[in-house]
Amino acid sequence: MTQNVTAAPAAPGSAPAPQWWRDAVIYQVYPRSFADGNGDGMGDLPGIAARLPHLRDLGVDAVWLSPFYASPQADAGYDVADYRAVDPMFGTLTDADALIREAHALGLRVIFDIVPNHCSDRHEWFLQALREGPGAPVRDRFHFLPGKGPDGELPPNDWESVFGGPAWTRVEDGEWYLHLFAPEQPDFNWDHPAVHEEFRSVLRFWLDLGVDGFRVDVAHGLVKASGLPDIGHGEQVKLLGKQEVPYFDQDGVHAIYRDWRRILAEYGGAERIAVAEAWTPTVERSARYLRHDELHQAFNFEYLTTDWDAAALRAVIDRSLTAMNAVDAPATWVLSNHDVVRHATRFADGDGDGDAARGLRRARAATLLMLALPGSAYLYQGEELGLPEVTELPDEVRQDPAFFRGAGQDGTRDGCRVPLPWSGRRAPFGFGPAEGGPSWLPQPDSWQGLSVAAQTGDPDSTLEFYRRALAVRRAHPALGAGRDIVWLPSPEGVLAFRRTGRGGSFVCTVNLTASPLSLPTPGTLLLASADVGPGAGRTVLPADTTVWWAA
Repeated sequence: MTQNVTAAPAAPGSAPAPQWWRDAVIYQVYPRSFADGNGDGMGDLPGIAARLPHLRDLGVDAVWLSPFYASPQADAGYDVADYRAVDPMFGTLTDADALIREAHALGLRVIFDIVPNHCSDRHEWFLQALREGPGAPVRDRFHFLPGKGPDGELPPNDWESVFGGPAWTRVEDGEWYLHLFAPEQPDFNWDHPAVHEEFRSVLRFWLDLGVDGFRVDVAHGLVKASGLPDIGHGEQVKLLGKQEVPYFDQDGVHAIYRDWRRILAEYGGAERIAVAEAWTPTVERSARYLRHDELHQAFNFEYLTTDWDAAALRAVIDRSLTAMNAVDAPATWVLSNHDVVRHATRFADGDGDGDAARGLRRARAATLLMLALPGSAYLYQGEELGLPEVTELPDEVRQDPAFFRGAGQDGTRDGCRVPLPWSGRRAPFGFGPAEGGPSWLPQPDSWQGLSVAAQTGDPDSTLEFYRRALAVRRAHPALGAGRDIVWLPSPEGVLAFRRTGRGGSFVCTVNLTASPLSLPTPGTLLLASADVGPGAGRTVLPADTTVWWAA
């Protein structure tokens, strides 16, 4: 993996840059919850910059920041009012520049979120569209339509918001506008050339500042089916990512990303990348975003949503590798992010009992499995600490817009966004500069023992486990980038596979059953997610345990 990072575009005729992203471990920072530099209870860019050594020491290759742009924060910054400005709650443009420079100095690449499907209802274009009224050319940059019914009192079609309720809101002059998410997030009309040109400019603005790539929010949503046809029934949120709908994963999005790929190529050849957040019905559909002239990676949501089950995991691994190899793209693997319940909690259920110890044991095993697979891995802030989901937040502190709409998503995203514990005996546990200071979401008292300081140096801690795993992954010649694995014979409930490459061979064994198993020892023990027992040519793997071997 390359550690020499440059912020300058490649010189004409220079050698192609190494494709660092094919085996990168990328760490997601949720800015409001990572580190608070000024003590106001909200994470910010100076706080992130000060904590970047933690990510270097962890052993990741890049950091991805969720939005910090100027925003009314109706949806935690995914409602952008100005794509070229930093929201004052997070700092300044100078702070963004300093963060990029500090990350590069530490050998870390930097990926910023970009939100092209929708903006804020405070964006100047949308405010102008409201002021100028029906028939104004600027309205064509969004989806403004007259309603149905005798007086236009009904929405233009039956589309529903991902956050619940109708996907249309009526304005005072009688027209309706489309918002696939919150009413404060009007969708752009990507049939309009001004929208294309605006985002070309935004990409170049941040690339000129030195950013190494973009995570494309709702990459599957930009283009809507011609005529905006009805779907014909309700509860559409249950279809998302499972079957085709006329507002997601339309073929027209691919021309947009071919255009963007040309822009990225102007800055360092293969060094600048784009990552698609593309919820599609199949991993094969996701692979279409990664053809040689489109984007570089796509999140593997099918893998993220797979249960802790050997047969199901083997099937999704095979499908993912087959689909990505067909377009010569790296597979990606992810277990948690800012929109889903943390996997230490998701994996806790056996018979619905929510056993936290079981959840953490499985989470560690799942991490070793993920990091053993060919391609790139994404970590979500706090998973290296073994943080569970915070499931008992008072209603009065919640900020997830889905929670307040009462339909659509479950409205539980606040639980994975609680600020990180860094040190100390009292909340906010080093999140801010003052002990006992404010925190935009409260942390459980039990997190004192899960802080970075509490776990550093403890060989049994989840943090040190992650550090060892990433160090072994970086050092072993058969890990990281690649295309294939070879499945090995194994009992029911066990996954075992071999990887070879660059002069080495590696075996990963995973016991997904609820009981210890004695299995043949395939090589020299490198790392295990739990203590394993030796035997005569055999090794006892406890329940829910992954082991790495040099073979």
